[in-house]
Amino acid sequence: MIGEKVISAEKLTKRFGDFTAVDHITFDVVKGEIFGFLGANGAGKTTAMRMLCGLSLPTLGSAMVAGFDVYRQNELIKKNIGYMSQKFSLYEDLTIRENIRFYAGIYGLTDDKIKEKSNLLINRLNLAGQEKSLVRSLPLGWRQKLAFLIAIVHDPAIVFLDEPTGGVDPITRREFWELIYDASSKGITVFVTTHYMDEAEYCHRVSIMVDGRIDALDSPANLMKEYASSSMDGVFLQLARKALRMSD
Repeated sequence: MIGEKVISAEKLTKRFGDFTAVDHITFDVVKGEIFGFLGANGAGKTTAMRMLCGLSLPTLGSAMVAGFDVYRQNELIKKNIGYMSQKFSLYEDLTIRENIRFYAGIYGLTDDKIKEKSNLLINRLNLAGQEKSLVRSLPLGWRQKLAFLIAIVHDPAIVFLDEPTGGVDPITRREFWELIYDASSKGITVFVTTHYMDEAEYCHRVSIMVDGRIDALDSPANLMKEYASSSMDGVFLQLARKALRMSD
């Protein structure tokens, strides 16, 4: 894709002793792109994401994220991205509004902006009148949609989503992706991992990691054509069968 690069990795590598978790990966992601980052367990995608989020220093190679260097400016990276873990990332013993205020405060929003964003977010999810409810009282799908909107409450350049729809029903997953498309349309880059291959088809481009390397990177349509498959599931299976290692 052509556009402003918000992620640029060149031969990015992470070693743990003699084990190479991420092996010289090179790719770019542009502003507003929905970029699927796929791989079986052990492929190295979680390790790669941690480096891009400023949580782990690379062993070799280079990368710029939101205009900041992963070696020297990892704290600035953290301030300019959003992140949603596959494990639920909100505080269940706080109310909906308290969670929004807490995270918006961490992201550095002013009190006036926090109030504005809180009201917008609550109305967006049709939760008006429920904002004083504890988060634990919400169904899983609603909690995950809330977590996503909180992850972008500060309008980051990029939001990283680590298997964000795990465990929810297909209808809720589709609603979640509508939120992703909306964020993308507003210029937020979405970097997402998923084990649902139908979701991979919603991405603008997809990379597939095998044993620490990127073995395929293109649009879903082009990948399905290249691997003579009617679905991304078929593409993924062809590549994942080549994997030699089993754990990250």
